[in-house]
Formats: sequence, C-alpha cells, structure tokens
Amino acid sequence: MKKIITMAGSNSQKSINKCLLSYTSDLLENVEIISIDLNDYVLPIYGVDFEVENGIPTAVKRLDEIINTADAFIISLAEHNGSYAAVFKNTLDWLSRLDIKIWKERPMLLMATSPGERGGTTVLQSASTYFPFLGAKIIATYSLPSFYDNFKDGEIIEENLKKELEDKTVGFSKEF
Repeated sequence: MKKIITMAGSNSQKSINKCLLSYTSDLLENVEIISIDLNDYVLPIYGVDFEVENGIPTAVKRLDEIINTADAFIISLAEHNGSYAAVFKNTLDWLSRLDIKIWKERPMLLMATSPGERGGTTVLQSASTYFPFLGAKIIATYSLPSFYDNFKDGEIIEENLKKELEDKTVGFSKEF
C-alpha cells in the first residue's frame, strides 16, 4: 500500500488547512495516510550558530525519517502576510540541513486555503516556484477561497470547487 504524507503548514489547533487535508485524504483509496502535525515537532528557530553549537535537533531527524517513507505528499499551506507560516518555514529550514531535496522528488498535491477570497494563492504561487528546488514533483495545485463560506460540515459545498479538487486528486493519485 502506498504511503501518502499530509502536512498542514500551520501550528494552529483549529487549522482550516488541516480540515482541507482531512477532506482530501478521504478522497483517496487504497493508500495509507500519515498526517504530520507540526505541533509534534517543536523546533528552535533555525540559525547557523545554533546548529554549530547544538547540532540538528532529534525532532528534525525523526521528521526526515518519516518523510523518507513517503510515496507522495499532500501539503496544505497557511498564508501569513502573503507567505508561509513561520513554523512551516522554520521546519523547512531545519529539514534542508539534512537534505536540500526535502520532498525526495516524489509527487505532491500542493494546496492552500484561507478565510479570504484569494484562498492563499500568494503562498501557493511562492511554494509552486520554490518547492521543486526542494525536490517536489508538483502534480497539481489547488486553492480553496473563502473557507468558511465554501466548507461546511466537513466538506466542500461549492460544487465547482469540489469537482476541481476531486479531479486534481484523481490526477495526483495516478502519479504514485
């Protein structure tokens, strides 16, 4: 059975990106889903001086070991002021110290959502450009705008947005 790792680029306990990941994971069949919660990997702010003095934290090594087992990834990014949430960027910085190809050249469905009408498109565009450098093979991107209007009772209620994600998930699942 193929292993799909999901990760929300947020440390919010009530992350809307985690909700979107859960919904998307349920669209996949015959896969093992491993959900990474960044709250389980509390890391110091990356700095070269810290790394020289203390080495790479054990939590980073554990996270990298899990990432190494993946056949594919579904990542949903929170957008903070047009960029990655600090916790996510810090995690990327630490992981890159073990292997710059964090995503191991494996298929990725890259998503974002936000309460606003743009649905995290700025961070999604940034990640679409940057993640291939980090070893992502981005199969599709998806943005869910106006989360609280379009997502109710655990599902996407706007039919066009729902169909778009279903289609992209099908395309993504053909790549692993």
